[in-house]
Amino acid sequence: MSSQTHSQPEGNGIIAKMATATTRWSTRWVPDAYVLAIILTVLAGILALAFTDHGPIQLIDDWGKGFWTLLSFAMQMSLIIFTGYIVAVAPPVAKVLNAMAAWAKTPKQAVALMAFVSMGLGMFNWGLSIVGSAVFVRAVAKRVPGVDYRLLVAAAYLGLGTTWHAGLSASSPLLVATPGHFMEKTIGIIPVTDTIFSPFNLIVVAIVIIVMTILAPMLHPDKANTVTVDPAVLAEMQDFEKPVRKEKTPATAMEFSPIMSVIIGLMGVIFLFLYFRVKGLNGLDINMVNFIFLVLGIILHGSPASLLKAAEEAGTNIWGVVLQFPFYAGIFGIVQYSGLSDVIGDFFVSFATQQTYPLIVFWYSGILNYIVPSGGSKFAIEAPYIMSAADQLGVTHSLTMIAYSWGDMFTDIIQPFWAIPLLGVAKLKFRDIMGYCVIIWLFYAVITSIAFWLGPILGA
Repeated sequence: MSSQTHSQPEGNGIIAKMATATTRWSTRWVPDAYVLAIILTVLAGILALAFTDHGPIQLIDDWGKGFWTLLSFAMQMSLIIFTGYIVAVAPPVAKVLNAMAAWAKTPKQAVALMAFVSMGLGMFNWGLSIVGSAVFVRAVAKRVPGVDYRLLVAAAYLGLGTTWHAGLSASSPLLVATPGHFMEKTIGIIPVTDTIFSPFNLIVVAIVIIVMTILAPMLHPDKANTVTVDPAVLAEMQDFEKPVRKEKTPATAMEFSPIMSVIIGLMGVIFLFLYFRVKGLNGLDINMVNFIFLVLGIILHGSPASLLKAAEEAGTNIWGVVLQFPFYAGIFGIVQYSGLSDVIGDFFVSFATQQTYPLIVFWYSGILNYIVPSGGSKFAIEAPYIMSAADQLGVTHSLTMIAYSWGDMFTDIIQPFWAIPLLGVAKLKFRDIMGYCVIIWLFYAVITSIAFWLGPILGA
């Protein structure tokens, strides 16, 4: 990247100055996400030493026991990124995203459009938001060269950072809506119509999208502090190109034939029709989301050759999950097996009331999410005591679930783990966007905290 000046007028207000200052700080002090995972491991150990009866050797044992406990969930998350990438780079989708990029004429318009698209994609699928936003960043940066590249990428993280766990790929609401889930005997089935599609959830989502779309361009630095993308970086970020058949053989004829994709795509569509005809929206879970996106990718690419090329590229974007998820699972082990989660939970629940409980769940979930960024697996730790406390305090299961879900993504915008695929495509480090993310988080915290303070009052 390079710092340049431009003829477009840029903001130099207090918000932009705050963003510039925090970005400079994070660029100097925030390490790579892998190093941060190690730091968080040590932090979890220190907290466990202070507040539980487990000593250092026991905590190391807890860490080791937890290290491989999230393998299936890691595979599910990898598949969301994997299938999201396949769909995002499919020629029809990429064509739409490139056409939309032309709507932005100025740097501020580019940032606002990026924020809106990212959050919209996040409501549809968080994997698509990560990868689709990365594709959109590339398209926008090419068309609006004067935009601050760091802020543009930060805006691309808003879907994962502010809306995904309120949308169609929300892992915890999908889990409790599925018959046979681990808490069914205690809380029953909570349909998505009471969580994801509830009026309260949809209203909060709408407010967040509107505010963030307005806020993001306000963070754009002045001309002297604008950092634009290096042309060499854009040159590396080539658009996906469908492979060309070079050999006329029976093997390549099958690889490039759309018939193969039509057959498997049609089978997938028929299965989905039969599945949802019986189960309805309650059958929507993480596995089905991945299945839908895989089938959609197969159809959109049109041939096995195109799909395979996209899959090969998609594989390069999941390395961060493969490397780092076991370390976060180790943190999970420390928190769970030492009893630290119960200690933290009891602390918050001890002073809760019916009105304050959703806000407490929201904040508690957000704090724990920063240590263990895993919505589904973390819910397995929290669910028994947050639902029990909800019953004692007279708070509905649906509002508790919504509070948990929003809390689970509350600190995502300042948590580097899920930004890894986006940053990998954008060729940036998390410290490059951290300053902007902190400012966004401060506004986001105010909006969502007010929402969950008012939730019980409004009868959500």
